[in-house]
Amino acid sequence: MTLAFSKDSVQRALSAHAAIGLLASALLYLICLTGSVVVFYQEWQRIEQPGAPEMAAIDPDAVQRAVVAVLATEKGKPATTHLYVHMPVDGLPRTTITTDHQAFHVDADGRIAGPEENAWSEFLLGAHYALNIPGLVGMTIVGIFGVMILALALSGVVAHPRIFRDAFRLRVRDSHGIGLADWHNRLSVWTLPFSLAMALTGAMIGLGVVGAYGLAAAFYKNDVEAAYAPIFGDEAKPDPNPAPLATVAAPLAWIATQHPQVRPTYVILHDPGTRGQHVQIVAEHPRRLIYGETYEFGADGSYHGKVGLSDGHMGQQLAASTYNLHFGNYGGLLVKLAYLLFGLALTVVVATGTSIWLGKRQRRGLREPRLRAGWDGVIWGVPLALTLTFLARIVIGNGAPMIAIFWTLTVAIPLLTMIIRPEPRPKRLLQRLLVAAVVASMAAATAGVVAV
Repeated sequence: MTLAFSKDSVQRALSAHAAIGLLASALLYLICLTGSVVVFYQEWQRIEQPGAPEMAAIDPDAVQRAVVAVLATEKGKPATTHLYVHMPVDGLPRTTITTDHQAFHVDADGRIAGPEENAWSEFLLGAHYALNIPGLVGMTIVGIFGVMILALALSGVVAHPRIFRDAFRLRVRDSHGIGLADWHNRLSVWTLPFSLAMALTGAMIGLGVVGAYGLAAAFYKNDVEAAYAPIFGDEAKPDPNPAPLATVAAPLAWIATQHPQVRPTYVILHDPGTRGQHVQIVAEHPRRLIYGETYEFGADGSYHGKVGLSDGHMGQQLAASTYNLHFGNYGGLLVKLAYLLFGLALTVVVATGTSIWLGKRQRRGLREPRLRAGWDGVIWGVPLALTLTFLARIVIGNGAPMIAIFWTLTVAIPLLTMIIRPEPRPKRLLQRLLVAAVVASMAAATAGVVAV
């Protein structure tokens, strides 16, 4: 049986199909661009709040005083189940205490210095991590796009048997699509190891959450924490009866004495002020990709063992290494700059790939000026929206509606370009103006990073 459709129906279906592909490309482009910028997550926090007290280290007794002071401000609020102390590290030499309700910077003596205000940094991380979608949905979508990048990279190599032999053949000035294809193919080859690593680790992080929920449903009676326990350790059974506050100074002193080569990055106090409270210290190990080892302590400071992320089974060590490998949190500033450059190259690969696809459709007679205009709006609109959210944070403050600003502009700019469909010359002028605005804003931000 043969279905008969009119030529107009077929054309509309093809346009709809292309529009769906364009949407997927736009999200992929957004994820790659925000991933490149979020490499400097710690530096962005310092730019947002330059007046917060900084220190190379903090005394364990000062941490204890700070915990007591922050918990004293919690009176009248629901009981905090987890209290986190961010210890000073090279990239972010600040001590910050976060509860279920609030977060404060503290000085080197353990006094509260003021609230933490890093809304733009958190927005940026949320945009890359989960497209600012709360819950499991956003991370799942981003994880799927990680798989997509992996598939695109591998299929691109298979589809171009001469891709490595032509690795340095670049016809920049060709005006018939070959120059654009050369940029796409060369950058794809030069960044292939990075692209594969980012795609694989991104897929593992995003879809790993889905896997944990699946394991919890199948084997742990929907207890997600129990599903994570074989890798990241489990929590002690809670006991809500009141008790004197646990010591965090004693565990920090024990780490400094027994493991002087490691550096504590987080102190986690579970169920503070109850009989079920206990302390965990996450500490970085030198020359390791793992984000840290977790050391367990009782409320009295007694050592109860470690989780095993540094020397446990291979699955544990692999899981603990995924985050640093994906976000570039190792090796200092040089590694972060390399991640920025490779990330921007991957972003260009995504942008040129879609442009090449649209060009091929046009050469086959499928002229879709609105889709081309929409893609131009994506290419220039996303970085412009990202820049304007940062400016809103600087001008309006920590309470600026950054998610609303970003997503409104990210959607509105491509739609407007599709409606207006500027002619080639005005389009080039518009692009130059947008590029100038983005470059100027990013240059100012980079200057701020260097100054910090």
